[in-house]
Amino acid sequence: MSETTGASYAAAGVDIDAGDRAVELMKEWVKKTQRPEVLGGLGGFAGLFDASALKRYERPLLASATDGVGTKVDIARRMGVYDTIGHDLVAMVMDDIVVCGAEPLFMTDYICVGKVQPERVAGIVKGIAEGCVLAGTALVGGETAEHPGLLGPDDFDVAGAGTGVVEADRLLGPDRIRTGDVVVAMASSGLHSNGYSLVRHVLFDRAGMSLEQQVEEFGRTLGEELLEPTKIYSLDCLALTRTTEVHAFSHITGGGLAANLARVIPDGLHAVVDRSTWTPGAVFDLVGRAGDVERLELEKTLNMGVGMMAVVPAESVEVALTTLADRGVDAWVAGEIIERGDRATGAELTGDYAS
Repeated sequence: MSETTGASYAAAGVDIDAGDRAVELMKEWVKKTQRPEVLGGLGGFAGLFDASALKRYERPLLASATDGVGTKVDIARRMGVYDTIGHDLVAMVMDDIVVCGAEPLFMTDYICVGKVQPERVAGIVKGIAEGCVLAGTALVGGETAEHPGLLGPDDFDVAGAGTGVVEADRLLGPDRIRTGDVVVAMASSGLHSNGYSLVRHVLFDRAGMSLEQQVEEFGRTLGEELLEPTKIYSLDCLALTRTTEVHAFSHITGGGLAANLARVIPDGLHAVVDRSTWTPGAVFDLVGRAGDVERLELEKTLNMGVGMMAVVPAESVEVALTTLADRGVDAWVAGEIIERGDRATGAELTGDYAS
């Protein structure tokens, strides 16, 4: 009888052994994120978190968020650098959670690849784990999926979901904001993880720049600048809530500064932010010049140098700025909350950026 070769998962492009090796490589990084409430190890069907730890809360509210890194993953793929976008992923998820005053508890990730390359997957998880440490959260599990035929061998994407907890009577948001409150801005580390479709179109398609190109204003290559990890503000924000009164936070992501700040401004009030209080980093100027992008379009797409904002009572400003300075966060008074009157929006930018 002649032997025939039947179909197999490996022949279809899925390498189970490579997936198992990737799990082994990432275990040491995941272990660094563990909190005492986490039970079990990596490899189970579900991550376990001991909810009895929440008994110390009078009325615990769970906060959840999910997000990805967007087309910034294309920069990582082209540069062959995989251990920075994990910071971006954690920041996008956990900095959304902390906006309501919630303490980050745990996170899971999803990595989708065209072909499992264990070292690459482990590098991505390494970055996620490092980000979780910076956010004070545990990485309790995740999934790596291989999609041959849908993604090229070097293509990949990442996403994550997280959970936090806040005491009900300490929930932050629009209900707390009052006329006369002050808007404190916290500097971004660069573009963060939003607007990369515009950035890639402008810098590569229109300006013809390359990732290896040295940019004098950056003091490094364009690729290194574009891969600068998103700043993770979670523990900084929680420190503010412990040292002084905070009424709200706003995470400046897709949609820009004004639109995101407006999300936490209540009806009847208005946030006015003065551009002259800061100078956006060189990368924002480059995108604007290279693509002849109007300022309004830039501001609707990019963070323009501000990654997080806090709304605090006027009497809390000094302590807030001191707390952030002690934690190495560049922060300043950027605006105020006023009566809305007949204005049509909840937040606006005024003046011109400082030169």
